[in-house]
Amino acid sequence: MSIKQKIVTYYEETIVELKKVTWPTKDEVRGSTFVVIITSIILSAFIFVVDRLLSLAVSSFLG
Repeated sequence: MSIKQKIVTYYEETIVELKKVTWPTKDEVRGSTFVVIITSIILSAFIFVVDRLLSLAVSSFLG
């Protein structure tokens, strides 16, 4: 099998597999994006607070 035929076969198999995918709706993508953004904000705020508290604790401990 030549390299050209391998590429064509790969492309055809890829198209077949992509037709089997259940793609999310716009509302599902929007909802998931919202959850990711909110989770990122909460996590970054938590890390910021913990970092500040640890910095204060270490600086007060070391003098």
